[in-house]
Amino acid sequence: MKRNINIFEFPLNLGLTKKEHETEPGVRKLPDWLRKFGFHSRIDPVNVFRLEAPEYSMDFDRESKVRNADQIIEYAKKQADCILHHYQKNTFNIILGGDCSILIGNAMTLKKLGNFGLFYLDGHTDFIPPELSETGGAAGMDLAIITGTGHQKLTDINGLKPYFAEENIFCCGNAETDDKEYVDQIINSGIHYFDLYQLRENGFRRTADDFLKMVDEKGLDGFSFILT
Repeated sequence: MKRNINIFEFPLNLGLTKKEHETEPGVRKLPDWLRKFGFHSRIDPVNVFRLEAPEYSMDFDRESKVRNADQIIEYAKKQADCILHHYQKNTFNIILGGDCSILIGNAMTLKKLGNFGLFYLDGHTDFIPPELSETGGAAGMDLAIITGTGHQKLTDINGLKPYFAEENIFCCGNAETDDKEYVDQIINSGIHYFDLYQLRENGFRRTADDFLKMVDEKGLDGFSFILT
């Protein structure tokens, strides 16, 4: 049976630090560009829901050591409310960013709905504490945040910590393997980790099958696939 599709647009860019030549990170424009080049018309969603993001800023929160922490938290709460309000169990939901920090709101939503798995495909692990971040951008530590690493104001919004259990996550594709301190963070976690070279050796199909097998064996309520 063909499933209905909903698209959620969350054009947040507060999780990134802008480059010298930028006025703001361009990921805010992603949903609009995808629409312009026919993504929405090809997907043919039943509904398109959008939550506008605050204006870009570079505020550094000394308490959490994360830029724009308070704005990201408030957006995550609104984002979770938006998804939950429009959630339909048998509908396939596509979430468009925005930067990786929108994972926080998505993760909060799934925590409220049950116990879910996460397949995280990225050229970085995004699994570091704020102390190891060179920029303070939440988009570079979102996987750590959703599993409980970092300041409590971000990791325990509405008392939901952790949003995902480490052992229910596959993190795949990291190409930044030369920094031992960076890689050790995820190796020493409970996350199933496959860097880019391990992913190529194992094969994407086999890795994905292993993930789905884990979801089935643990009796999880479902899973989310993140491509960043």
